[in-house]
This record gives sequence, C-alpha cells and structure tokens, in this order.
Amino acid sequence: MGDHKEQSLRVGAAVRRRRRALSLTLAVVAERSGLSVPFLSQIENDRARPSQTSLEKVADALRTTAVELLAAADPACSVDVVRAEATGPECEPRVRSLVRGHHQLHASEFTGDHEAGREFQHRNDELMYVADGGVEIEAEGRAYRLARGDTMYLTGGVRHRWRATVPETRVVVVAVAEHIEAVQDRRR
Repeated sequence: MGDHKEQSLRVGAAVRRRRRALSLTLAVVAERSGLSVPFLSQIENDRARPSQTSLEKVADALRTTAVELLAAADPACSVDVVRAEATGPECEPRVRSLVRGHHQLHASEFTGDHEAGREFQHRNDELMYVADGGVEIEAEGRAYRLARGDTMYLTGGVRHRWRATVPETRVVVVAVAEHIEAVQDRRR
C-alpha cells in the first residue's frame, strides 16, 4: 500500500484562503513576492507547483511561512469513506454530510421532510438527486415533481425551495463549494 506521507499536496487552496483572509489581490501578492500574477493564479488553481523558493516568496508576501501553507494544503489524492449511519426508521428529518472537510464540492443527504418554506439560493451550481421517495421543487417560479431516480440541475443563483411528498424521502444534494468561484456573476 502507498505511503500517504509521500503524497504531493495541493497548496493552491491554502494560498488562496490566506490571501483572501488578508483581503489581498493577486496583484498585491505579486508585487510583494516578485512573482507574476499569472503564475500566482496558476498556483492558486493548482495548475502550477511552486518551487520551495517560490513558495517561500509567496509565504513571505502573505505574512506566513511555507511550512504553515503546506500544513494548510489539501492532499492531492485522497480517499475518504463516509459510512451510512446505522439508524432505524425515524419520523424526524435528518441531514447527513457525505463529504468531510474543505473540498471543492459539498454533498448532503436529506432524509424525511425539512423546512419546506425555506428558500435557497447558492452561489454555485448544484445537483439534486432523489434516492428514494419524491419531492416537489419550486425553482424560478415553476413547480417540478421529481420521483425516485430523478435529478434536477440548478445553476448558481437560482432561487429554489423543496419539500418531500413521500415519507422517508431521501434527497442527495451535490454542490460546488461556496468558497470556489466556479460561476461568474450572472447579474450583469
């Protein structure tokens, strides 16, 4: 089996999080580090791997250390199993996260009904999959009925709400994480 300590790290997300926490633009980090804006963008998007020297320059520009950035980095390859909870039939609604940690997507399983009047509007795209039962979804002023096995894709910014139409309905929602700028501003 492979040694996990030898896995390369994706430092881009850690660099982006630190830069944003300091409210800095790529241009400011470029000026402070002596590296180009395109190269920094490639680092943040994990399209380029910085040398140790470049990483130290970026860390200095972000007022941290290369060690701290590496500690906050995501593993390049990871496998994480989230086991189903051994629970009996319940009447109360449940939500279970299907992905742990800080990743580029978020996935949750909703079982039973939930606050049907609550309206959602996510910045990024999402997919709803009905694993069991049925739901009614109101999106952009139209109502849709979905049954077991049906999916609905919603682009970022679409206002929607949903409710279970069958007891013990299970809906899986997969979305691009909010911290990712996957969708350009569509309000223009």
